[in-house]
Amino acid sequence: MAEPTPSLPATADPAPPRPAPGPSAGPGAAGPVPFAASLADFAALARDVLPPDVYDFVAGGSGAEAALAANRAALDRVAVLPRALRGVDRPRTDAPLLGHRHALPVAVAPMAYQRLVHPDGEPALAAAAAAAGVPYVASTLSSATIEEIAAAGGQVWFQLYWLRDRSMVRDLVDRAHAAGCTGLMVTVDVPILGPRLRDVRNGFALPPEVAAANLPGSRSDLAHAGTPGTSAVARHTAAAFASALTWDDIGWLAGYTDLPLVVKGVLDPRDAVLAADAGADAVVVSNHGGRQLDAAPAGVTVLPEVLTAVGDRCEVLVDGGVSSGVDVLRALALGAAGALVGRPLLWALAAGGRAGVDAAFALLAAELRDALTLAGCADPAEARDLRTITEG
Repeated sequence: MAEPTPSLPATADPAPPRPAPGPSAGPGAAGPVPFAASLADFAALARDVLPPDVYDFVAGGSGAEAALAANRAALDRVAVLPRALRGVDRPRTDAPLLGHRHALPVAVAPMAYQRLVHPDGEPALAAAAAAAGVPYVASTLSSATIEEIAAAGGQVWFQLYWLRDRSMVRDLVDRAHAAGCTGLMVTVDVPILGPRLRDVRNGFALPPEVAAANLPGSRSDLAHAGTPGTSAVARHTAAAFASALTWDDIGWLAGYTDLPLVVKGVLDPRDAVLAADAGADAVVVSNHGGRQLDAAPAGVTVLPEVLTAVGDRCEVLVDGGVSSGVDVLRALALGAAGALVGRPLLWALAAGGRAGVDAAFALLAAELRDALTLAGCADPAEARDLRTITEG
């Protein structure tokens, strides 16, 4: 891979101030930034302002939500051995990901239908990511188009769900390239949507003003047809997604595009090797936020095995439950190039719109800087040399 090129905010403050206290503005409202003492605090702020079924749609996992719980439990079991007397005062937080140097070793995880939680949706979160110097991954199921999201500036990667109509797959990839996206992330762990029982119990359906903006004509009307005891979103994805994806398809995609290719949703080290064989530049070790196979392990649990399997053939990132700078440090210490952060940033969008997400990124940067300092690391590269112990 070429030497990373910078993707840092033009006026990055090495130690951004924590946001001042203020009441929650609520979805769509203008007002003071909601106060949060930590990145994880935004979940409670969002719950106060979101309709219960929307909160459940974002927060929920599949089945009994064992995999969802495993993500947090696995991170909490990772103990990091800090180094002493290393002369670290103000560590750097910038790091390379997918050929570019970013302000943090973090990317915004792909998340669908962000206008469910705030009317400004994906463009607001993408703009905040650009200002923070962090890559934003735009979902196929975004409620704003690829072009609208890319117009927010910054580094945008496009996340691809494989559709039954391959011409639509080609069209999405072509649009991502034309819009200036700098990476392509194909999700491989969704042959069907996992059984998200909160949505079934709520009879969840998208409201009329929220739609799959990138997929006109893909039976997206099904996502709005609510029926008690079913998930309308699951009906739509069953109609639109191709369930029989193979590694030959990933090889075809690697040959079709010259964008760096990321394969997301790998847990078995053998699949990580197959991804590298197919031409992937990076893999994301992930159980889809606990939203697919409920018996799947947390990404951090199998991360060391995946790293051993692929060596230096491709970058390895991880996601699932990452909700603090300490969690990012844990991922780095386990050997990951970086981590994807999802729900906490969506909660921040819900609680305070663009200002809420700006505050969340400032907190994440401050938390990571504190964690690096306490661990005796001058930068994320040194964090990857830390030792870890899995407790319990």
